[in-house]
Amino acid sequence: MIDPNAVKRPTRVGVYVDAFNVYYGARAHCGKGTAGWRWLDIGGLATSLINPRLWPNPVLDRIVYCTALRERENDPSSLADQETYIGALKHHCGNVLVAYGKYMPRTSTGLLVDRSGGRPRQVFSPGGDQVPDWLPVREVIGPQGEPALLASVATFEEKGSDVNVVNHLLVDVLTHQVDAAMVFSNDSDLSLPLKMARTWVPVATVNPHAMPTAGDLRGGAADGVGGHWWRRLRSDDFRAHQMPSQVGSHARPTGW
Repeated sequence: MIDPNAVKRPTRVGVYVDAFNVYYGARAHCGKGTAGWRWLDIGGLATSLINPRLWPNPVLDRIVYCTALRERENDPSSLADQETYIGALKHHCGNVLVAYGKYMPRTSTGLLVDRSGGRPRQVFSPGGDQVPDWLPVREVIGPQGEPALLASVATFEEKGSDVNVVNHLLVDVLTHQVDAAMVFSNDSDLSLPLKMARTWVPVATVNPHAMPTAGDLRGGAADGVGGHWWRRLRSDDFRAHQMPSQVGSHARPTGW
């Protein structure tokens, strides 16, 4: 655990951000069609969360921002807006390393469901020629022997952000580059790396989502070296920590 008497020695804090986990968490909190949450000051938010009694004299030593560039369909400014934000974040915080993953096309196939009533309900096949020829589905037998409809959809899958978070976190911890680590994610796949990191340095786990923190990411405050803590963000956290509208040559996109 960090010695609370060592107040003269700064606590070097590394911040590790799963960018899409943060983005979708913020969108769930604040609303997809609303402004005032996308231009997020990660450094300011991270600093505001630190309790100096647990981590004395904290200094943000580095921010590792793990993301992937993507141009959304029917949104010609999306890629430019994303690059503008990254440029502004690097300029504003000054100690940001951007680790890029990839967006990969993929095709998913599964039983057709109806979500119009809230909880997904399986759509049963009406049988025979009642399925329109233009509908891209085929009739199959479901898991309980019922007639069902099988559909395929084309989508994109973000790859690499969680791996980049883990790699940079563990390299920095094991090479003694940081004295404490803050991880922005609610991805349960990070369970083992966080557990390992807690044996070396105090770790803060920040859940960007409205849903409860994944059970696999939890542990005890005294595990390993101790000094760990957990926090679930609220909409006010995102809205209260926005960068200035103009950061160097980077202007906040309209609607952000």
